[in-house]
Amino acid sequence: MASKIKIALVQMHPKVVAPEENFRKAENYIRSAVVQGCSLAVLPEYHLTSWVPDHPRFASSCIDSVPYLEKYQALAQELSICIVPGTIIEPEGGDGNDERDLLNAAYFIGPDGQILGRYEKKNLWHNERPHLTKGPQPHSAFDTPFGRAGMLVCWDLAFPEAFRELIRDGAKIIICPAFWMADEYKRGGTGETVNRDSERVFLENVVVARAFENTAAIVLVNAGGPIGGIEKREDGSRGKLGAEEAMSIVEVDLGLLDVAEGAYKVRGDLRRKGWHYGYSIVKE
Repeated sequence: MASKIKIALVQMHPKVVAPEENFRKAENYIRSAVVQGCSLAVLPEYHLTSWVPDHPRFASSCIDSVPYLEKYQALAQELSICIVPGTIIEPEGGDGNDERDLLNAAYFIGPDGQILGRYEKKNLWHNERPHLTKGPQPHSAFDTPFGRAGMLVCWDLAFPEAFRELIRDGAKIIICPAFWMADEYKRGGTGETVNRDSERVFLENVVVARAFENTAAIVLVNAGGPIGGIEKREDGSRGKLGAEEAMSIVEVDLGLLDVAEGAYKVRGDLRRKGWHYGYSIVKE
């Protein structure tokens, strides 16, 4: 298993309720990533529809997005690349005609087109809660060609417990599609008077903190537009974009996690008998 992997961070600006157009754009980025030697391509949250829950065609567009998972599987198999197609909003086992029956799901597709991991967003942002159902399953890691990995989505970043559950299950790399709005500070009515740059500061610092406190590689891919996109891992930024739509190619050396563990021994403490906090690593 190679320790170095080349990752394409696809910071798309999704067109509103236009799954086919957005898929074609994503496909072009992924094909370009393969030409540049990437083994993994990651797309942002809501990349097929954008996030417009009050749009009259939003719910139906989400249902129309479900078949695109198979298209990404076929693309991964054709190109022999792993793909995390952001998130796909899909029905929660019902008829899918009610927005409240919708889940926000992320998938990890292997280079043979098989689904290696699936995660339903658990920590919904405030304006998602009237429209989406939170994922009921516990956080769990899965095996990939790069080792054990886990997935989280956007606002999950705010909860260190989510990361620790994945680390307990052996994850070394955690992939997080996001749709993080740079102007979110305005929505509460007072944030602008405190720090106009608060969303960027929050996002950049929490990603670095999660990487250090878990000795893990964190791959964050945000949407473009009035949103910022960054990818961080514990020794600093490996690929960082502004708000524009673009793709960044980064090489991540997972072997550096062993160097970090030698320095900080976080995972060693988690394994140690008598660990203070009632949980420990259960899988390597």
